[in-house]
Amino acid sequence: METTHALPVTLELFLAGIAGLIVGSFLNVVVHRLPRILEQRWGEEAREILGQTQTEVEPSGHYSLAWPPSHCPHCLRRLRLRENIPLVSYLLQLGRCRGCGAEIRPRYPILEAVTAAATVAVVAVYGLTITALGPLALTWALIAAAAIDQEHYLLPDSLTLPLLWAGLLWSILDPAPPTPTGAIIGATAGYLAMWSIFHGHRLITGREGMGHGDFKLTAALGAWLGWQALPALVLIAALAGLVSALILALRNRPLDQPIPFGPFLAGAGWLLLLFGHEASQWPLL
Repeated sequence: METTHALPVTLELFLAGIAGLIVGSFLNVVVHRLPRILEQRWGEEAREILGQTQTEVEPSGHYSLAWPPSHCPHCLRRLRLRENIPLVSYLLQLGRCRGCGAEIRPRYPILEAVTAAATVAVVAVYGLTITALGPLALTWALIAAAAIDQEHYLLPDSLTLPLLWAGLLWSILDPAPPTPTGAIIGATAGYLAMWSIFHGHRLITGREGMGHGDFKLTAALGAWLGWQALPALVLIAALAGLVSALILALRNRPLDQPIPFGPFLAGAGWLLLLFGHEASQWPLL
């Protein structure tokens, strides 16, 4: 793909890395808070259905991605600006809270670094142009979805469904493949493929092999990448999952312990987004 550069390439990549660190810091907030927001919402809905009132042991009050401000999850102390610099603050504080000394989870700097690296890679391929907006949004959403699934075995509808609709819309706005028809078929085929695998596995083994969120994430990737990319998407994700399972088995992890499939789907989709351009030359609908 040819791109035009309004700025020197080195400067573009540097700015992309800085932007990636900032976005990665926000994605950490999403990964930490979104499952808790959903859990609180489900609890409220369940109490409403059962006619129960709020219990004292459950969290109450306004809780969102924007409020309360960034704070230590252990001592609840609000973080100062110098403690909230992506990646840098973690290194300067040696991975510990300045207030209580509790260890900061490695996920925070890792997610920031991964987001920065992925953002640089997208800009290197697409350039710092309008064309890169869609791939960047997809990249950031995939990182958040993969991290949440890794920690909570959950792919929230509040991520996968907007990602699906955004992919369909992007196929209209972006002249590059897939076409709107290809995106619609990709979304439909992606969902049905994973649905069929799920029910086939359950019919044979009597157990559920994946969650319904995997259906929706595959549908979203089908909308962004087109139906032609689906065989490669499923194959890469399945092979990566198999290798991961074998490695974990060698480390004496119980074979019956589930492994989230979302991170493998997200990784495979991202690789095809950047390096699967040959697929765009296949006959399109």
